[in-house]
Formats: sequence, C-alpha cells, structure tokens
Amino acid sequence: MSALPPLAWLQAFEAAARTLSFTAAGQELGVTQAAISQRVRLLEDRLGQKLFVRHPRSLSLTPAGQSWLPSLQDGFTRLAEGTREVFGETDEAPVTLRTTPVVQQNWLAPRLGAFRREYPEVALRLVSAIWPDDFGPEGADIEIRYGQGRWSGMEAVSLGSDTMLPVCAPALAERITRPADLAEHTLLHAVGFEVGWPTWLEAAGVPALASRRAPLICDTQTMTLSLAALGEGIALTHRRLVEHRDDLVAALDWEVESDEAFWLVRPARAPARPEAALLWEWLKRRLAMGRS
Repeated sequence: MSALPPLAWLQAFEAAARTLSFTAAGQELGVTQAAISQRVRLLEDRLGQKLFVRHPRSLSLTPAGQSWLPSLQDGFTRLAEGTREVFGETDEAPVTLRTTPVVQQNWLAPRLGAFRREYPEVALRLVSAIWPDDFGPEGADIEIRYGQGRWSGMEAVSLGSDTMLPVCAPALAERITRPADLAEHTLLHAVGFEVGWPTWLEAAGVPALASRRAPLICDTQTMTLSLAALGEGIALTHRRLVEHRDDLVAALDWEVESDEAFWLVRPARAPARPEAALLWEWLKRRLAMGRS
C-alpha cells in the first residue's frame, strides 16, 4: 500500500481486537459502537481482508487479524516512546480541557477567571468538541461531557441534575404566556439531545402543537442560543447554560427533567499530571460548594 490507513481506523481495530467488542471499543475511545463498526469495515475494505469473524453476540479475530494485531500494538508503543524521546515528558504542557462550545461559553468561561486568579502558574488549553465522536481519552487531561456518565475507563463526576426549558430574548418573552403561544414563533432545534422539543411539548400538554413557523435546526446549541438572543425564535436548553446570561430569559417557567447531564471526566487508568489534578480538584470543590 502507498499509505497507511487513517489512525482512527487503526485505533478502532486495536481496541476492538483487544476487547473483542465493538461496544467496549467505542466506550474506550469515546465513540459509538456504530462508529467503531464503520471504521473497522472501512479498514477491512482498504486492506482487502476481513479482520473479524462477526458472530451473533460476539467477535473473534480472523487469522489475518490475529497476525496483524501484535505488530499494530508494537507500532503504537514505539510511536509513544519515540514521542517521549524527542519531545520529552509533557509535564510542562498546558492542561487541556475539552468540551462543547456552548459549555465553554456559558458554563466554563464565567468560572475560569477565579481559577486563574488562584493558580496563575497553570497554563490552560481549551479544545472544542461538537459531536460525540470528538470526545475520547486521547489529547485531553479533562473533559466535560454530556450523557449518562457511563464511559468505560473514565472517572466521571456529575455536575448535577439539570432541566431543559425554553428560552428567548426578553422582548419576545413578553408575548408568550402559555405553551400554545409557541405556535406563533420559530422553534430552534439543536440535534443530539435526548430531551428535545417533542419531549418538552408533550410534557407541557401540547404534543400536537401546530406551529405556524417552520422549525430551524442547528448542529450546535451555541447557534440556537445565539439566534434566540437575537429574537429569531425559541431555543430549548439547559438551565445551567443560561444562568449567567442577561440576553436570554425563560419563555415559559416550565422545565423538563433529563436522564442526560453534564459530567466532569478524565481517564481513570493513568495518574493525572499535578497541574491537571489541580484543575480537577478545583472544579470538584466548586461543585461541592453548590456553584455548579
């Protein structure tokens, strides 16, 4: 072959081969079972050979997969060792915290100033993740993830239960007094959340709301909140994400509980660097003090 397959495909195969489970591999790498299956299938297509025998409830390696796995694992080990030899240990590297843009802007930003004043010597690097596949143990010391808190190989601390409520610009809220009034406004949808507008409308007693405006669907909650603040519609969001904003108010005081929540997450298998441990413990203290 003229070029190696993409690293994500190789990581998917190595994790699935080691655990003999696409589901476990997905949990380890922070992606879905379907994403692992797709990457392995693409890898098999690239190599021209099957790597797994797919049984109804299990996996096993083909002879080709068994033969290739040790070489691949050895390659990952040598790559890590070579990186350390050339660039040294990463103890002085910035502490990397990865989360979604909406959490960065609406939850993290109001709190970082206090941490910086308390620990001015700690360098921080913030990294954005938009889709679930963007998350994973590689490349980040700490993450703030959204979900149910079940990630294999990860230590997770809940930021607390949360509710979803409709928000909009203050001027727009003055024209909304009951759920049926939402039919006159654009509903702003953010994909990827278990609790969305259908769930909220059913809880509010208007499951068959006949909206006179076409919905607007965005791939990030940051965009729905920006549009809502501009008066372009009603966004459904978590209360904690708008607690520090004065350009958005509750359109209706009607909240819906969600089984999903925000979690402070870090890899459990390796000791944290001192600087990363400082940030982790500081964030945990803030949660314990009720400043979530």
